[in-house]
Amino acid sequence: MHAAEPRRRQLARFFLLTHRDIKGRQAVKILIANKFFFRNGGSEAVMLDERHFLQSLGVEVIDFAMRDARNLPSAYSEDFVDNQSYEAARGARDKLTAALKLVHSPEAVRRLGRLIDRTQPDLVHCHNIYHQLTPSIIGAAKRRGIPVVLTLHDYKPVCPVYTRLQGGEVCSACVEGSPWNVLRNRCADGSLGKSALLLAEAWTQRLLGSYEKLDKLIAPSAFMRDSVTQRRFSGARVEVIYNGVDCDAIAQSEQDDGYALYLGRLSSEKGVETLLSAHDRIADSVELRIAGTGPLEKALHGAYPKAKYLGYLAGAALEDSIRRASVIVVPSEWLENCPMSILEAMAFGKPVIASEIGGIPELVANGETGLLFPAKDEAALREHLLTLMRNPDLRSRYGAAARRRTEARFSLKQHNQALLKLYRDVLEGAVPASQTPSPTHISAPQE
Repeated sequence: MHAAEPRRRQLARFFLLTHRDIKGRQAVKILIANKFFFRNGGSEAVMLDERHFLQSLGVEVIDFAMRDARNLPSAYSEDFVDNQSYEAARGARDKLTAALKLVHSPEAVRRLGRLIDRTQPDLVHCHNIYHQLTPSIIGAAKRRGIPVVLTLHDYKPVCPVYTRLQGGEVCSACVEGSPWNVLRNRCADGSLGKSALLLAEAWTQRLLGSYEKLDKLIAPSAFMRDSVTQRRFSGARVEVIYNGVDCDAIAQSEQDDGYALYLGRLSSEKGVETLLSAHDRIADSVELRIAGTGPLEKALHGAYPKAKYLGYLAGAALEDSIRRASVIVVPSEWLENCPMSILEAMAFGKPVIASEIGGIPELVANGETGLLFPAKDEAALREHLLTLMRNPDLRSRYGAAARRRTEARFSLKQHNQALLKLYRDVLEGAVPASQTPSPTHISAPQE
């Protein structure tokens, strides 16, 4: 067994100390598992920010991910699992082999076990581990007596397709009932085979009790917490820690070049087509710029030529577009968790027009830092665009309030302090193993 209880209590006290106090003491070791080790999306941005913060405290961070040419440098890259992709597999045999690895990865379990045995971490923090690493790695850590924490970047433990969407519509079938609904409704792109694979994954992980072995789950929104505690987890095991944005690194912008900006993937669940359709009738009054790429890109360019398409932006070019924007628009039609795009816009001092869906209302204060509208409601979205674009004083007032709200509630400093407190609680044994629920029984759907 790893790490005696006195060592755990000692480590818990370390997380109450300052940066200066921790330096020079016996190293604290945290293993961070995430399938991508590059900035692939919001979950990776959160993971890498946490990693950097821990290292700044003198914590030894051990990386575990999937091999990829885009990966950042890591001293542990040789321990990463081979690149896995069901879509890239060719032939029935290769597809079956790939599918089985996405349900349960013996390679990931084996490699993580060896890495833990060699490095002896004090705690494992999992982020986006689905499919390529699989939740099976949780058990590999727990069998060695290591506490494990999971951040819920999406709805995977309660929705096999992770988005809570069925045919483009918000769905609660598996949240409120059985994962068998993913097969019944063919939720994976209408495919019986893909849906069956996702059901097999959910069924396997419940039989293994992977999620039930977790010491704590982090929900980046109260909406996420409520979703996973409805039937799956007890409230005591899930803690809300909002994503954080580095307000010290982002100066409030006083620029306003008179355009509304959408930044994100050009896909149906993001509501970008609703935005473009709403804008089409007011294009003479409102300039709209679209930053991003995705499966709808070609169709949207042809159907809505009045918007200005910027393509993929990153780094300084993206920051400059946000800094000069008048309004940021987030018209999502899926149950967003805690989108970094909103937090970053607010940190820049920009008002946000957003769908009243998922965790978004926890970030945007309607009528104070921006305006909310019912998802898919073109008329309401159009009215909000006109209201803000015609009133620069209102934009300025909302933007300043957005910055203050971000500093007060969603700063990276607050996120990091909450993370350390959670680590301390876990190391102190805030959730005794005897209280860990047994695996959830899976029953066939009732007609």
